[in-house]
Amino acid sequence: MFYIALVHKEAGSAYGVSFPDLPGCVSAGDSFEDAALNAIEALGLHVEGMREDGEAIPAPSRHEDIMAAGDAWWQTEGATFTAVPLIEDRARKVRVNVNLNIDLLAAIDARAKARGLTRSAFLASAATRELVGG
Repeated sequence: MFYIALVHKEAGSAYGVSFPDLPGCVSAGDSFEDAALNAIEALGLHVEGMREDGEAIPAPSRHEDIMAAGDAWWQTEGATFTAVPLIEDRARKVRVNVNLNIDLLAAIDARAKARGLTRSAFLASAATRELVGG
């Protein structure tokens, strides 16, 4: 499930991210890519907090519906929309079986080791970046 987010930047500031469907859910980053990645974590934590408080989680609005609503909040000059996946940390991990080229696997393992990550953590991080187009 993806939620639409508004990414905006004012001179001399970081990129800001806000969600029309989830008032109060905000994030930021020094680059557009960092802001989008940080938005994934912010969205997951925000929804987790809503669940803990017994609040209903709104269904994501379609981009077309947001644009048609005519709300002024998204009309920030230079702002753009992006789709942010809802990835909740439910602490439940699932084992998967994948087939990879042996040289690709060696490169993954080397890069993961250099970053102090496990293979699984590295692949999860890479997949998360790919989901936001980074």
